[in-house]
Amino acid sequence: MIQVALCQLNSTVGDISGNASRMRAWYHEAAEMGADLVVFPELALTGYPPRDLLELNDFIASVEEAIKNLAQDTGDAGLIFGAPLPNPNPSGKPFWNGAVLCVEGAMAERVGKKLLPVYDVFDEARHFEPDPETARPIHFRGMELGLHICEDAWNEAGFWPRRLYGRDPVEELVKNGSTILLNISASPFHAEKISLRRSLFQSHCRSHGVPLLHTNAVGGNDELVFDGTAYAFDARGELVTSGAGFEEEILMVGVTPGTSSAVEPGVSWSPGNPGQARTLIRRPGLDKLESVRRALVLGLRDYAAKCGFSKAVLGLSGGIDSALTAVLAAEALGPKNVWGVSLPGRYSSEGSLSDAKRLAENLGLRYQVLSIEPTFTGVRETLDPLFENTPPGTAEENLQARTRGMLLMALSNKFGHLLLSTGNKSELAVGYCTLYGDMAGGLAVISDVPKTMVYALAHHINKDREIIPKNTLTKAPSAELKPDQKDQDTLPPYELLDQILEGYIENGLGVSELVTRGLPQKAVTRVIDMVTVAEYKRRQAAPGIKISPKAFGPGRRMPIATGWPPR
Repeated sequence: MIQVALCQLNSTVGDISGNASRMRAWYHEAAEMGADLVVFPELALTGYPPRDLLELNDFIASVEEAIKNLAQDTGDAGLIFGAPLPNPNPSGKPFWNGAVLCVEGAMAERVGKKLLPVYDVFDEARHFEPDPETARPIHFRGMELGLHICEDAWNEAGFWPRRLYGRDPVEELVKNGSTILLNISASPFHAEKISLRRSLFQSHCRSHGVPLLHTNAVGGNDELVFDGTAYAFDARGELVTSGAGFEEEILMVGVTPGTSSAVEPGVSWSPGNPGQARTLIRRPGLDKLESVRRALVLGLRDYAAKCGFSKAVLGLSGGIDSALTAVLAAEALGPKNVWGVSLPGRYSSEGSLSDAKRLAENLGLRYQVLSIEPTFTGVRETLDPLFENTPPGTAEENLQARTRGMLLMALSNKFGHLLLSTGNKSELAVGYCTLYGDMAGGLAVISDVPKTMVYALAHHINKDREIIPKNTLTKAPSAELKPDQKDQDTLPPYELLDQILEGYIENGLGVSELVTRGLPQKAVTRVIDMVTVAEYKRRQAAPGIKISPKAFGPGRRMPIATGWPPR
């Protein structure tokens, strides 16, 4: 029996030496635990996605040197990892998104990714050329390994209403004699992705009658979060075992070589702790809310750490959005590293202040109250000669939000804290947010979380004890920028708004299709118009953590100046 170690590695994009050093340490640790083959994810050496770092000559030279050194450091156990490889063809892009097999001090095999995604957040054809060669297995220790890379598995016949590619690398591998499939991925998380990925791999096993092993990147890189969740399936598509979600882990499985390869569970452990290896069992899957919570915590923790921040600051309004953001920040960074600041103004209620204070006490945050009134009054006095004879309106409301943003940014600059903005996806979609005000910050933690899910996550967090104050969950949402203001004075009810936004943004449905599904035409038309008008705001927003199939940011590229939809 061959022991295969599937490694869920959290790579840092661009940290070639650091990533290589950790891969080397994990390789030797797994080999000492009896691994015959140690497998790392797609582009593990560079981190995913490397983007335009691939245009820097010294970056590529570092990649090539690291590949050579890693190969030279291998012994009897094989090592497979993903890295950019030179395109051997004289035409096309200079690199393959590739994978190498190294053993006994040398590179033994190399393959390139056949299918390059260019939808949603993916833009691989910008730098990579697809490997045109027919997919063939790699022979290793009696196994015919069908090594392929992420998207190569995502063109399964019968699995999609429309296939994106004219070839199926998995089908090619099986036709050419692969007795076990091996998929290495950097597959970003969204709330439905783990179950979708599992179903896809099961479909391959059942279609072709071969087992499949899969390892996936873990960690946060900018907007993207990778959940890990390695898999081992038998030839019937039955799950043999799976890796932990949202954690670094080494997962060892046994493979019996031959024409009918069998897969058996082995052990798993956290890297650096092989003495605590535990026998593998089928792990229960995470429910949707828990997987989203873990993704947001991991995305925030890694964004802060990889950008050099250990502490964060955020405004605590007493509302549910800032409360949820504070809970996530406290878990990601530790409560003592999170500074919650209440910034009351003339329209802030005593209830909002007391809710914010209670939340901070429940979490153990550093807490401060900083009134915006002196600054707001000074700005108003400066503008009074120009605003004379005009009624108060949006400008005065936004001045309050911008005063808060200015004060929070001052704290961020002075003390080196990462400023977290707290707006949700529903607000960001329709522009119910203030540019340079509540949108100010280095990371928009919940900007891909619709308002209805914000409430669901808050209740999920409170399931065992009250962390977010009950009043925060039950009071009507308000920006508190004018007397008796409520969100629903300006917006449709959030239950209706989120249905419209999901249909339009995530599913691409137009007005007539949404109305056909029972949504009121007036609200649909108004919401879509608000989404279009607010595009200029989102273009200037802080990056946010992606947890939906279609998030604002690099995965949704809409023009600002546009005549669509017709008004």
